[in-house]
Amino acid sequence: MTVVVAAIASYAPAVASDAQIRISVNGELQTLPSDSTVRELLARFEVDPTAVAVERNRQIVPKTDFDSVRLADGDQLEVVTFVGGG
Repeated sequence: MTVVVAAIASYAPAVASDAQIRISVNGELQTLPSDSTVRELLARFEVDPTAVAVERNRQIVPKTDFDSVRLADGDQLEVVTFVGGG
């Protein structure tokens, strides 16, 4: 099995707001609304939540928690996908 880092393009918010956070996603700095969840982050980048694993600050986020885990300023996330084969 090979682990592949999911492609996350830079995202620029459509409207600037005071209520924003800065996080690192796969080593890239991103700015998001302050109340964003893991699932909202994945949706913003059009990533299928069933096809990835998410690590937040060196801890795996269970898929069942994608809706409830709110991101915080300074969070470091890794979004990876698994590819089978040899």
